[in-house]
Amino acid sequence: MLARLPRVANENVLVGFDTADDAGVYKLSSECALVQTVDFFTPIVDDPYTFGAIAAANALSDVYAMGGRPLCSLSIVAYPGKGDLDDLEAILKGGAEKMREADCVILGGHSVSDDEIKFGYAVTGLVHPDRVRTNAGARAGDALVFTKQIGTGVISTALKRGIAREEDVEASITSMLTLNRCAAEAMSEIDARGCTDVSGFGLIGHAREMALASGATLEIHTARLQFLPGALDYAKQGAAPGGLNNNREFFSCVVEKAVELAEEVETLLYDPQTSGGLLISMPETDADWFERACDGAYRVGRVLPRQEKPIRLI
Repeated sequence: MLARLPRVANENVLVGFDTADDAGVYKLSSECALVQTVDFFTPIVDDPYTFGAIAAANALSDVYAMGGRPLCSLSIVAYPGKGDLDDLEAILKGGAEKMREADCVILGGHSVSDDEIKFGYAVTGLVHPDRVRTNAGARAGDALVFTKQIGTGVISTALKRGIAREEDVEASITSMLTLNRCAAEAMSEIDARGCTDVSGFGLIGHAREMALASGATLEIHTARLQFLPGALDYAKQGAAPGGLNNNREFFSCVVEKAVELAEEVETLLYDPQTSGGLLISMPETDADWFERACDGAYRVGRVLPRQEKPIRLI
């Protein structure tokens, strides 16, 4: 559908929607470009304040994925007309506190009456035009580094089913509340080449986008992947969100499996993440430094010349 939309040629558009990147980038001058993104969703945790903060961290992540610095934002609110206004205030406060942590100013927003709660932000950031990180920059020989553990989708589903342990939910919330700011700042210190924010399409879906945009194959070492506490157990119990099954149905055809995987591990490769980590390609010589500079970052594979399929699991 997107391929059939009319386009207006503009030499200042550095990144549009052609490669399914995380945000758009528009050049203002030889020294400055705008990074723009928008993201919102329905509640994934019970506490309204926490929901608002997670929604903010999730929206900010797309700017960080492009190597940008968040500047300002507009809130997007859908809330029942007769809903509890104390809860709405808590949602807005949670988002505002997380935006303040990111040094991102909220300029305003828009709200509509809706029986289903939705909340998020449109975020604008800044980046030097020569330092934009896109999902098309991965090169053969690069190391693949990931910045967070996987499993927020299955843990949120387990919470809804009443089978999630409190400590596992807390670990997932802590991950979702953690900004990718450190990773973006560390990327600016090295020759990071490609980057994408792992969110709703899961690790496989976003890795596929990077591989196709870069004309490469991403080889993922499954034994190196790190999962949130409890995620493997809940995957075994079938706590799969609807988006996970959709991801597997759509993306499994692009995957070559060179190793037998436990069912729960393979399931989590398609798990939709909220405020997930950044998947970054960089020279092998930079990977050790990056892991030390960015707490929680770890290698998950490497970039190969394009093979028969864009994703290879070993």
